[in-house]
Amino acid sequence: MARRGFTLADAFREFRRHPSPWLIAGTLVTAAAARAVLGDWQLTDALVPVVMLALFPFLEWVVHVGILHWRPRRLGSLIVDWRLARKHREHHQDPRDVPLIFIPWQSLIWVLILAVAVALLVFPRPALGVTFLTCLTVLGLGYEWCHYLIHSDYKPKSRWYRAIWRNHRQHHYKNERYWFTVTSAQTADRVLGTCPDPATAPTSPTARTLHA
Repeated sequence: MARRGFTLADAFREFRRHPSPWLIAGTLVTAAAARAVLGDWQLTDALVPVVMLALFPFLEWVVHVGILHWRPRRLGSLIVDWRLARKHREHHQDPRDVPLIFIPWQSLIWVLILAVAVALLVFPRPALGVTFLTCLTVLGLGYEWCHYLIHSDYKPKSRWYRAIWRNHRQHHYKNERYWFTVTSAQTADRVLGTCPDPATAPTSPTARTLHA
């Protein structure tokens, strides 16, 4: 049952009880401190957050479709089925189960290690790589907060929040083949053809039981 009078303060108290926000926030604080120490500010450092903000809805879409909605595959006697995909199927079965809303910490540790490796090895300047890591963790923390808030009992108040709230809930309760973005509405989904008119989109019998 939905709790009446559930406020943002109530939501934050629950949010901070889970490990993934702390892991991301810890990486963010470390990256931001390292960026301040490194200096070497250039124009490209200002471009990184702009580019990442523009691309983040498409990253959400690709991860949601390609990893979270991964169908288990058999390779000989081995079944390939990622933890993230298994936990996401459980999340679809019970969207109100709070621990399942968050990125599993066991998977998140590897994601953060990969992000640090990319920051240190891919970029031409260490400082630029740490700028990337700082921006990525800001976006990741925002993703976890938005995703949790949408599944909580907090009721939409702003026009922006109502839009993303409706968009993601349609994915869970209307049709799991559409509306893959979480922190935005009608962005990557519209470009990539997964944002139909909800009035004409069919209601899927497998929205709660993926791949059934």
